[in-house]
Amino acid sequence: MDPRSEVLLRQADLFSGPLLLAGLPADDLLGHLSEAHGWSWHAGEHALLDARFSGRCHFGTQPDERDFQAAVVFLPKSRELTEYLLNALAARLGGRALFLVGEKRAGIERAAKQLAAFGQARKLDSARHCQLWQVRVENAPDTPDLHSLAQHYELALADGPMHVLSLPGVFSHGRLDVGSALLLEHLDNLPSGHILDFGCGAGVLGAALKRRYPDSQITMLDVDAFAVASSRLTLAANNLHAEVICADGIDAAPTGLSAILSNPPFHLGVHTHYQASEHLLRQASQHLASKGELRLVANSFLKYQPLIEQHLGPCQTLAGAKGFRIYHACKK
Repeated sequence: MDPRSEVLLRQADLFSGPLLLAGLPADDLLGHLSEAHGWSWHAGEHALLDARFSGRCHFGTQPDERDFQAAVVFLPKSRELTEYLLNALAARLGGRALFLVGEKRAGIERAAKQLAAFGQARKLDSARHCQLWQVRVENAPDTPDLHSLAQHYELALADGPMHVLSLPGVFSHGRLDVGSALLLEHLDNLPSGHILDFGCGAGVLGAALKRRYPDSQITMLDVDAFAVASSRLTLAANNLHAEVICADGIDAAPTGLSAILSNPPFHLGVHTHYQASEHLLRQASQHLASKGELRLVANSFLKYQPLIEQHLGPCQTLAGAKGFRIYHACKK
């Protein structure tokens, strides 16, 4: 059981009625709270929850229309996403309780200050290195317009300016990260056909690929619903069209790909996770066509080259800068 869920269950009498759990972990919590429903934007966690508690977890960037008498936000990493979630739920909870739970090292005490906009917040519990806070919503905000919260920036690329839109919670929100900037400089000589942008984030790489290779089919994949929505906004802002998939990992990707390009994620919340990236390297050959290419950028300290050579073939370093390297390998 996730420690944040354990803290909730210490106060189970507060959560006996219709309850919305926003960003809940994929554990047994729904089994303990019979009238609770979940709201998830992580495709992998949602799939696990839906398999165990069918029909009790909504997936997407906005809560569904189901009525609830109270809501709990599981603290995400992003302050901007926290603000959006709290406002989206407080808008529907006038006079009722809104809870925030999170780990101390994730900044729960700092995040709890955001509750002050709605009323007098108080700490209910502190255990398992987590805290639980509550506010009764006296000042209900207007329902936030998610798309109006998108941050926009422009990239000066060789083939013209590119407009990028990123929503709260998306990796490198409102700016181009160093790894993606390096990869954008090394998009030449890709094989034509079907190209995958794995871990598409705000859609920078996928949009650049579609503009550089207009005759190729571009598929963009990310586990996060906010990232997928951002990618679609970025494509639309540049009058581009590509397939965008929200799914958990490379297993959901098409086969017969001419190339896979990625700035793969290795963080989830405050914890470090390499599983998605390592699974990509192990399974890339199953999704690439003969002579298909893998090209990815990663922090230099990550030991990806041996994995690539073990599961795909000889691996070259195309470039390196500012603590990042671009790795390249082809399927035989």
